Amino acid sequence: MDALRPLNIPPGDYLVPRPLSQKDMRSPEFAEKMKKGPVALFTIMPNGVMSMGRNLGLWFLYIVVMGVFAAYITGRALPLGAQYLRVFQFAGAASFLAYSAALWPMSIWYRRAWTITIKMTVDGLIYACLTAGTFGWLWPR
Repeated sequence: MDALRPLNIPPGDYLVPRPLSQKDMRSPEFAEKMKKGPVALFTIMPNGVMSMGRNLGLWFLYIVVMGVFAAYITGRALPLGAQYLRVFQFAGAASFLAYSAALWPMSIWYRRAWTITIKMTVDGLIYACLTAGTFGWLWPR
C-alpha cells in the first residue's frame, strides 16, 4: 500500500502488462514482458470506508432484476396453475444461471481461484433455491 499510494492511481480495473494494440499483443517484446512477469489484473477502489448500504442496495436491485428475468422465463414456459415442482425447476434453473453462470469465466480467463468460484456457485445455488421456492409458493393457481 505504501508503494502504491504515491502513484495516485484512479479507481478502475488494470491489466499489466497492457498491450497498446492487437498488433502489440503479437510482438516479441510484449511476449517477453508476459514471460518475464508479473502478469496481473487488479482493481483499485476509491479511498475511504466501503458503504455497506450502497452495496446491499445494489445487491437487492440485482436480485429483483434477476427475479424479473426468472419470472419472464418461467411465465413464458409454464401456464397458470402449473405444479409447484415444475415452477421450481424453471425458476430455479433460470435463477441459478443468473446467480452463478457468470462467475465461471473469471476462473477460466482471469485465473480466479476455483475454490472461490465454487463457493460462490454454492451461494448462487442457495439463492436460486430460495427464488425457485418463492416462485413455486406464489405461482398463480
